[in-house]
Amino acid sequence: MTKVALAIALALAAGSALANEGKTLRFGVDPTYPPFEAKTPDGKLTGFDIDLGNAICARLKARCAWVENSFDGMVPALKARKFDAILSSMRVTEQRQKQIAFSDKLYGGPSFLVAKKGSALQPTGESLKGKRIGVQQGSVQETYVKAHWESVGVNVVPYQNADQIYQDLVVGRLDGTIQPGPQADLGFLKTARGQGFAFIGQHLVDAKLFAGGVAIGLRQEDTALRQAINGAIAAMLKDGSYQKMASKYFGFDIYHDQ
Repeated sequence: MTKVALAIALALAAGSALANEGKTLRFGVDPTYPPFEAKTPDGKLTGFDIDLGNAICARLKARCAWVENSFDGMVPALKARKFDAILSSMRVTEQRQKQIAFSDKLYGGPSFLVAKKGSALQPTGESLKGKRIGVQQGSVQETYVKAHWESVGVNVVPYQNADQIYQDLVVGRLDGTIQPGPQADLGFLKTARGQGFAFIGQHLVDAKLFAGGVAIGLRQEDTALRQAINGAIAAMLKDGSYQKMASKYFGFDIYHDQ
């Protein structure tokens, strides 16, 4: 049996068990990252991660529930069993793997410096020395900036969510921000308030932080659930439903683009 076929078989078996138990699969989410997770004006959750989570639940024959939580508190909340898994644009990193397990990759996506168009800034410590750079608390972007730039004089300014970062960037309280490219492009640069801003320089490179892509976070002991979710992801990739969902939001290959 091939690896993909085995994963799908495990997903079907686990899905049947979940259905027999009347299982509800609870995903932790911070809905402040369009196009991955956000809220419509009437308060409904929307975005690529939401579509992925609902599709996984459908394949596992489980009821899907979404539990809102701040991103920087996701791992503690998962370990405290406030929900069953994290589905909120969380990148796989060596540090996070010491605390939780991850599913197979959901998607990639490079990270960039966002600043005013025509800015002389560059995504280097030397260029950003003395500048105020906004980052999401608990994000891999925050880890990168602190590891590579804080020691040379870059002022790292953490925020609870991306909306707060963009607000301060627009009014000039920040010189720039480090953000995931797809989220910043569709959630800020292509909106009215993002006019006058752009990606500056090349995407950030750090094999330990960025190579793992984005995945679903799970408790380390929940191996059966991890296998079931991996099977559902494999099945969606194989039958094309993943690509169909992704095409609603992205004009590029979000799965392979690191």
